[in-house]
Amino acid sequence: MLKLWGRKNSSNVKKVMWACAELGVPYERIDAGLHFGITTTDEFREKNPNGMIPVIDDDGFILWESNAIVRYLCAKYPKAPFWPTDPKIRASADRWMDWQLTTLGPPIGPAFMQLVRAPQEEWDMKMISANVPKAAQNWKIADRQLGKTKWLTGDDFTVGDVPAAILAYTWFEMPLAKAGLEQHRVPMANVDRWYAQLNAMPNFKEIVAIGLT
Repeated sequence: MLKLWGRKNSSNVKKVMWACAELGVPYERIDAGLHFGITTTDEFREKNPNGMIPVIDDDGFILWESNAIVRYLCAKYPKAPFWPTDPKIRASADRWMDWQLTTLGPPIGPAFMQLVRAPQEEWDMKMISANVPKAAQNWKIADRQLGKTKWLTGDDFTVGDVPAAILAYTWFEMPLAKAGLEQHRVPMANVDRWYAQLNAMPNFKEIVAIGLT
């Protein structure tokens, strides 16, 4: 059986768990990271020299980097439309997965680490105030796309929606009001519609919408 190292509240581990759920791939998950430790051990560093989660072991094949893992699982257990058969739609899905890594994630991650993980008295408000507006601007890019298509890649929910969807949950749940920044989380009709669609999905509710920690 596929083995997955990572804690279930990790955004990147959620990508893999969600993909497995959509593809019907059984797996054994081993808690790792943060207070679970393991990632600093020599044994784990043999699997991933970066000491990061998630990591999978598929019958001896070790793979790290969340998007690479998701693509590998989709290629091994292809299921349309989640894993598009049309090369153009698949390329579009790849684009939105990479966009999450290169554009959407960088400002949300640091704000999340402060607003959710750090005590309020230790918040770096200069850093938070710089990143939250950047994140808001990035969501406008998704909103424009979702004004043209039901999902990020077209008419169907695909692997391309997964990474951004996980960060959408983070964005909508972060306590921006406590930082006096709630005004940046403005209504966006198309993103809001897409997010409502996600919240109606059992796998999203079970794997993603489990609270921010």
